[in-house]
Amino acid sequence: MTRSKNDIWVGLFVIIGFAAILFLALQSANLLSLSFDSNYKVTAKFDNIGGLKPKAAVKSAGVVVGRIESISFDDKSFQARVTMSMQNKFAFPKDSSLKILTSGLLGEQYIGIAAGADDKNLANGDVISATQSAVVLEDLISKFLYSKAADNADKPAADKPAEKTTK
Repeated sequence: MTRSKNDIWVGLFVIIGFAAILFLALQSANLLSLSFDSNYKVTAKFDNIGGLKPKAAVKSAGVVVGRIESISFDDKSFQARVTMSMQNKFAFPKDSSLKILTSGLLGEQYIGIAAGADDKNLANGDVISATQSAVVLEDLISKFLYSKAADNADKPAADKPAEKTTK
């Protein structure tokens, strides 16, 4: 009788331990967000979202103020439409701007919101038009390389070292 009671307690403890590890894994991977605050949804369009994913953070001054709910493609404007769920306790002016940022050099991407100066605040269903797309590292490297190649091609022949000929 006492052995079966101990087995039940050990089994219950193991199940609680697995549930806690699963909860922590999902929470750290941004796959689970438990929030009981009321939210409002806003939408923004970006030319390039880079590696932005649903459930990524929306931050202002480093503080998470919302999450990305969905990402879709608008086939009329050929832009990515990002829908964000913002916490009601954070009110931002209507002329706020959004920028896709990266935490660290190769970290995850998130949306940074910079508050504007309008008297009216964002409300459910509003569209934010002031957006800045993600910086794509490959584009920066190619622009740098092409500009260096153009600089070398534009140099006059007198600046280039003379080739030696041997007879």
